[in-house]
Amino acid sequence: MCPSIVLYQPDIAGNTGTILRLAACFGLTVELIEPAGFDSSDRALKRAGMDYAAMATLKRHVDWSAFLADCEQRPGRIVLLTTKATTTYSDFVFQENDRLLFGRESAGVPDDVHARADARLTIPMAAGARSLNLAVSAGIVAAEAMRQGGWLLDA
Repeated sequence: MCPSIVLYQPDIAGNTGTILRLAACFGLTVELIEPAGFDSSDRALKRAGMDYAAMATLKRHVDWSAFLADCEQRPGRIVLLTTKATTTYSDFVFQENDRLLFGRESAGVPDDVHARADARLTIPMAAGARSLNLAVSAGIVAAEAMRQGGWLLDA
C-alpha cells in the first residue's frame, strides 16, 4: 500500500482536480477533509479532474475529527507538509501507510492540526519564495515517497 495524499479543506478546485489526476496516474488515494472552499460534489470534482477523476480513489472525511477517527481504524503517520518545518522531505524516510497532509492554499492548517502531525516536512525553496503550488508540492513529495518505498508503477 502506498502513502495517501490528504487535502485539508482545499480552496481551489483546479488544484484538487490536478491532484486527483496525479493520484490516478500513480495509483494513490486522495483523502479530502471537508469542508472545501469550492463545490466538492462528485460532479464538480469530476469536472475539475477531467476524465482522470473517475480513475482516482477518493476518500472523503466530513471534518478533521472524522479524519482522526479514520486514522485510528487504519494506523499510519500523519506527515504534514508545511513551510514552518525544518526537516526536508528528501531527508525523511517514508512508510507505506503515511498520510501526506497538505493544508489550504490560503492558510495552511490550524495550530491544532499542525500539533497533531507525527512529522512536519518542508520543500526547500529559493530565498524570498513563499510557497509552491499545492498540486506541484503534492507531486514532488508523492514521487519521493514512492521512489523511497519502491512503489513506482511499472511502465
